[in-house]
Amino acid sequence: MKVFNTTAVCIPSKHYMVDLSERVKEIKQLVDAEKYFTINRARQYGKTTTLRALQQVLKDEYVVLSVSFEGMTKAGYQTEGEFVQTFSRLILDRHEFYGVDIPDQMIAALETFCGRDSDKVKMDELFRAFRRWIVKSDQGIVMLIDEVDSSTNNQVFLDFLGLLRDGYIARESDHVPTFQSVILAGVSDVKHLKGRIRSEEDSEENSPWNIAADFTIDMSLSETGIRGMLDEYEADHHTGMCTEAIAKSIREYTNGYPFLVSRLCQLMDENISQRIGLSKAWTMQGVEEAVKLILSENNTLFQSLTKNLNNFPDLRTSIRSILMEGTRLTWNSDQKDIVQMQMYGLIRNDHNTVRIANRIFETRLYNLFLSDEEMKNNVFSRSGDLAKNIFIEDGKLNMWLIMERFIQTYTEVCGPLKDHFKEKDGREQFLLYLKPIINGTGNYYIEAQTRDQTRTDVIVDYLGQQSIIELKIWHGERYNAAGEAQISEYLDHFGLTTGYMLSFNFNQKKEQGVKLVHVGDKLLYEGTV
Repeated sequence: MKVFNTTAVCIPSKHYMVDLSERVKEIKQLVDAEKYFTINRARQYGKTTTLRALQQVLKDEYVVLSVSFEGMTKAGYQTEGEFVQTFSRLILDRHEFYGVDIPDQMIAALETFCGRDSDKVKMDELFRAFRRWIVKSDQGIVMLIDEVDSSTNNQVFLDFLGLLRDGYIARESDHVPTFQSVILAGVSDVKHLKGRIRSEEDSEENSPWNIAADFTIDMSLSETGIRGMLDEYEADHHTGMCTEAIAKSIREYTNGYPFLVSRLCQLMDENISQRIGLSKAWTMQGVEEAVKLILSENNTLFQSLTKNLNNFPDLRTSIRSILMEGTRLTWNSDQKDIVQMQMYGLIRNDHNTVRIANRIFETRLYNLFLSDEEMKNNVFSRSGDLAKNIFIEDGKLNMWLIMERFIQTYTEVCGPLKDHFKEKDGREQFLLYLKPIINGTGNYYIEAQTRDQTRTDVIVDYLGQQSIIELKIWHGERYNAAGEAQISEYLDHFGLTTGYMLSFNFNQKKEQGVKLVHVGDKLLYEGTV
């Protein structure tokens, strides 16, 4: 029986996975057109799985030399000769262990390189050997290199790229034999690397990979693709799930990030089903439980995410500003921070605006930044409310009571609102109050479409029950009426009849507390701090 896989490459015969045939077909068109290009996506974004599927499709028409620089140690980059010898061994391994058909003359040349003293081996000799092979080959030769990130700080790798570039240019101008296509895969886009690509006398520096075609193929998993994977699972297990609804929910949480999609499914299949049964695991309740579990675990993807934030303080500041302060950034592919955040999979381009990549990342990062605030000074740590289970009635969250107690506690601890108070301050404080109440049972996320300097919607999932709370600064009755109409429309979107509004009001004569307001057929609990 197949399983969901979140480690290394996914294999169709062993693992439940989204059909990649259409994506691979698009990539093959680039290969057929003799393009050189880079597939750069964040960690655990399905690059290696896609490359393996591509290799299987290409091998009927081309000779595919697929290697990974993950197999190159630091010593392999010390000198030009050591790089050539290590690279030659990787190619020989493809013949000896993977059955790639390499002619005897090429094998002999590679073995000769490996047998010499490294200081007598030159990079151009390796490329001359490739050209001899290419001239005699009846098939085009495709070079596919995975995990190029480990090489990007090494001059010998830049020299290697420079020779690939020169071969590409010579093919176009002088019909010099070279590779049908070269594909480099990794997190970093080597297109932006700078190096000396001509002679030692030439001081000009440029990208040795500026001949690469743009790779714009969407690598995320679509809702349709996820549903197809779930249909296959359902045919094997007969859970009774609505694959369309579950696929839609998974896509909404993950935005199609491959690892997150597979991990949620894996948790429902292997973990949640053991506790509540297979049929219940594959419901909206099961999805919410899986989201809760993934947000609490310390998996390799989250470790990588946190490491990047810690290593790049400016990156952390930019992400925090987008999340916590509602900062709106226009998408600019020339802006260094935006390029770096996209490279690490933290953000996406949403109608020319910078957005956090997916809901799970949003909540994980929100939790991280809120924890920073808790460590500094959690104003509610002295409140007895958080230690009592007074907000749960018949297994349901009493959001009205949460707002009322938050207003009372906030006023007692913090006093009147100050002029420098910002909407983000109120949101942070409310979430600091809410988190311990729902922790371990419920989830929350911030709706990206409504996050700005004046309004934010927090959506809380608690045991299948959704609550929508609009947080805003009070700007008068007219503005409040507009807010009521907005949240009423938003409740329609979620199929809800009850919503919540929490306003932070600077008026001296304001009436604090929570009141019930009817807006059409909707009930709104409006709280005022």
